[in-house]
Amino acid sequence: MNTSGMLRDGALEGKVIMITGGGTGLGRSMGEYFLELGAKLAICGRRVEVLEKAAGEMMAAKGGEVFFHPCDVRSFEEVDKMKDAVIAHYGKVDVLLNNAAGNFISPTERLSPGAFDAVIDIVLKGTKNCTLAFGKHWIKNEEKGKVVLNITTTYAATGSAFVVPSAMAKAGVSAMTRSLAVEWARHGIRFNAIAPGPFPTEGAWSRLLPGDIPDMLKIENQVPLKRAGERQELANLAAFLVSDFAAYMNGEIVTIDGGEWLLGAGELNFLEAVPDEMWDWIGEATRKGK
Repeated sequence: MNTSGMLRDGALEGKVIMITGGGTGLGRSMGEYFLELGAKLAICGRRVEVLEKAAGEMMAAKGGEVFFHPCDVRSFEEVDKMKDAVIAHYGKVDVLLNNAAGNFISPTERLSPGAFDAVIDIVLKGTKNCTLAFGKHWIKNEEKGKVVLNITTTYAATGSAFVVPSAMAKAGVSAMTRSLAVEWARHGIRFNAIAPGPFPTEGAWSRLLPGDIPDMLKIENQVPLKRAGERQELANLAAFLVSDFAAYMNGEIVTIDGGEWLLGAGELNFLEAVPDEMWDWIGEATRKGK
């Protein structure tokens, strides 16, 4: 396993990248690698103190420039003001990374309508708001060569019990990614998405699976590679997709999960748990059956 940076130095030189939810978790990890590659960052979130601290730490660790602006992505008015502030500061935005999200596990019958809305409004409505705000600006000003990278999830395609609001919202994000990849390509805007598997972060991971639940469930056993993802692995993929090296990729949803969803999708994948000696018995019984 190689967890070093993948792209050459300066691969993102001159690019301004806007990351929603960029002050914490995977958004921050991706942003730090973008800084290493020469990009300038803008990050947003609801808590200005978190953004200010993150921006300072990121610049101290990686150099470069990080502009921050508080914003609740659920409000188009706030998103539009944030967009204006970023463009006033940098003069442009080249990449929008829709990373802000919310999720929790729960039996669906226990959820209130407000709990559903809390996830759907951040994930689907927030992604829509940011995409419209920046997309309208780029199209109106005939700015070409722009990129939108969305973060979706593997179960957006299959559905999943106990995370129904997230599955619904992320499915919408996936549909928007593929739809606008076609519709807005003529405006010089390309769309791709990443569907990550388990990438533990202190904040989101503890809220989704609190306490000792990860140890009890042994999440890594649900992954054929028997491990969770490393943040740099995700950052490498994201950096490639927003770079000019991926200029011919449009409308793709790239899964990076160690094979997790494939293990869960196969009808007989549970047979992985069968020990070797039992396979001897099964083979003998099969031959006798013939």
